[in-house]
Amino acid sequence: MIKLIDVHKSFGTHKVLDGINLEIEEGKVTVIIGRSGGGKSVLLKHMIGLIRPDKGQILIDGKDITRMRERELNEIRKNFGMLFQEAALFDSLTVGENVAFPLVEHTGLDRRKIDEIVERKLLQVGLKGVTHKMPSELSGGMRKRVGLARAIVLDPRIVLFDEPTTGLDPIMADAINSLIVETQRHTGATYVVISHDIEGTFRIAHRVAMLYEGKIIETGAPEDIKSSPNPVLQQFIQGKESGPIKVV
Repeated sequence: MIKLIDVHKSFGTHKVLDGINLEIEEGKVTVIIGRSGGGKSVLLKHMIGLIRPDKGQILIDGKDITRMRERELNEIRKNFGMLFQEAALFDSLTVGENVAFPLVEHTGLDRRKIDEIVERKLLQVGLKGVTHKMPSELSGGMRKRVGLARAIVLDPRIVLFDEPTTGLDPIMADAINSLIVETQRHTGATYVVISHDIEGTFRIAHRVAMLYEGKIIETGAPEDIKSSPNPVLQQFIQGKESGPIKVV
């Protein structure tokens, strides 16, 4: 469904992506792991066309989005939902209005139908009776759930997750990971998650890819990743200070 071919991106003299080659399988959860500041978020933004590469191709259903004008890109983006790291809710809107926002912007549905869909999506992520609350009244975990409800409200074919469990305690992180698994199984959508939560990665992923020094150095099923002889990968997933990855 998503294919990146020899993707390069630099910001000034800093090379972030150095020839990325990666295929995202349709209807699966792919988790991209790697060090903080290693380019995972930049890679994710390339997939939705928020950043254009200096070189290379990004194919969505065989169509190269790097050659598209903004109008064409906007049509492609209708296939996407996205859960940002901090949920990125509108502080001035209620929970219900936040979840309804994509429906208001992109459909001609009447208010009653929109309210029905919003309630259903909130229930799907384990929230009830919060539509009139403001984001400031919610816990971090509840905001993530609202963000997930908004990301899936249009039933997108592809959902991108930017560090969905960052800033959450272990219990809430586990709850969010459960929601990712449950909603993907329910919808059959293609999920791409970037994370450095190794335990969570092995729980939710069908496939794992590791980004290191601007390249995808390994891809595979979780069991293949766990047994890989690659010393960089093993140091990262085991969280060891000693090894080829230098701690600076």
